Amino acid sequence: MTRSASKTRTTKETDISVTVNVDGDGSNDISTGLPFFDHMLDQLGRHGGMNLTVRAVGDLHVDGHHTVEDTGILLGEVFREALGDKAGVRRFASGLFPLDEALIEVALDLSGRPYLVYDVPFGEVLPLGTPPFNPEMAEHFFRSFVDAAHITLHVNRRAGANTHHVIEAAFKGVARCIRDAVRVEGTALPSTKGVL
Repeated sequence: MTRSASKTRTTKETDISVTVNVDGDGSNDISTGLPFFDHMLDQLGRHGGMNLTVRAVGDLHVDGHHTVEDTGILLGEVFREALGDKAGVRRFASGLFPLDEALIEVALDLSGRPYLVYDVPFGEVLPLGTPPFNPEMAEHFFRSFVDAAHITLHVNRRAGANTHHVIEAAFKGVARCIRDAVRVEGTALPSTKGVL
């Protein structure tokens, strides 16, 4: 069974379409108008073992905020739909993920309850890429994704000086935890409540 879903979302600020195949091979087709964000979403798909198609057109003349937020919302909705009832999934995953000097700790639960703890402080940093991606938008993406996907996610910076490395390690770490948590190990729903 292939777990996949597609959706579009149009507002006065953005026009976005997303397709997620949870059981993919890491092949992605991503265009948001923000090259650094595209690079991070590619990490999410590639290291998460998912196939992602993301097309986003947003009001980048204002800034990247709406594009990043709305992409997170729609990606979370589509991810949740693709997982279905979550029968047989591992549910939990965690680990430490390095990228050179950066080290990120991630813990994830496909809980059905949206909750984000994001402790990834930066000093004074410049936006990344052209058009610019503001590093603080990484947290906003994860919050939007978590709220829409109905998952619990903790992301903590253990070490790191290079902003690019820290953010990329976070995306790779979340991706690897998604890959582990969605793995099907049986048929039972991993919850004493009988629902996730």
